[in-house]
Amino acid sequence: MNRGGASHPLVELTLARLREIFREPEALFWAFIFPILMSVAMAVAFPSSGSAPVAVGIRQGDGADALRSALAASKAFAPRIVTPADEGRALRDGEVDLVLVPGTPPTYRFDPARAESRAARLLLDDALKRTAGRADPWTAPEEHISLPGSRYVDWLIPGLVGMGIIATSVWGIAFSIVTARMRKLLKRMVASPMRRSHYLLAQVLARLLFLLPEVGVPLIFGRYVIGMPLRGSLVTLAIVSLVGALSCGGIGLLAASRTKTFEAVSGLVNLILLPMWIASGVFFSASRFPPALQPFVQALPLTALVDALRAVILEGASLASRQVTTELAILAAWGIVPFVLALRIFRWR
Repeated sequence: MNRGGASHPLVELTLARLREIFREPEALFWAFIFPILMSVAMAVAFPSSGSAPVAVGIRQGDGADALRSALAASKAFAPRIVTPADEGRALRDGEVDLVLVPGTPPTYRFDPARAESRAARLLLDDALKRTAGRADPWTAPEEHISLPGSRYVDWLIPGLVGMGIIATSVWGIAFSIVTARMRKLLKRMVASPMRRSHYLLAQVLARLLFLLPEVGVPLIFGRYVIGMPLRGSLVTLAIVSLVGALSCGGIGLLAASRTKTFEAVSGLVNLILLPMWIASGVFFSASRFPPALQPFVQALPLTALVDALRAVILEGASLASRQVTTELAILAAWGIVPFVLALRIFRWR
């Protein structure tokens, strides 16, 4: 029952936390600016593979200029002259995919562990042999297919959105609670007419109200500036984002339940987030990890969130599809279990 016109404690706490969020410039940067900057950078660095010529280094020496001129005539190659002393660095840093040493026959220097270098070797070998007059027994017809959403940046943006949801939720909630504890604010709240659950729920609800622009800004930018497809239902996308934010909020509450210092909460949050940023398929596919690690990788909340977002955005998966419901079940478990644990072990002091 409200007294003197005061709102419910949960409403007041949620509004107070929202005001704190909008006073945090770093939170606004990580939620809105960082995904856009990363998307632009990746779109420039990793254009669609069909439009990117193969970077070939030609070792400086006799015949190098003639080879460079021959390869430059084809749009498939971007040749450059490299000195013997510089070619190792150029290969290591990815400035060239392969180094061609002039000779009869020429020598190909490349790292076979890099897929782009192996592909460059095949293309270059074929081009040079054709130039030398090789007669092929037949020429296979080619069908060039361009699929919307096949670019790396299209695949990346849902990963960045998922990373932003979990990062801002865990960091924001954990640091907010620890800050209040260090300033003795939690101690004062014990005497107020509210329950422990009100305070913890207010932290999560404030992040949920922040969720719409946090998800919408990167997706609008990706759709209308970069040309990323958006095949799925907006309702399904909203539900996936909401469940993901709830699961991440529970993790943040648990991390801050008894933590008393910035140093402690920073270390704990980094311990939680960094493995997920590496293993959950934000920047490269999680399937690259060995089969023995896959059960652990697939059980991570960020893996489930990113996979569900990509299924909805790039494939048009519905809420009833198996790939989405499975990921939502994983996220729900990560939301409920940490919240219940946080409610049990939370301390005001």
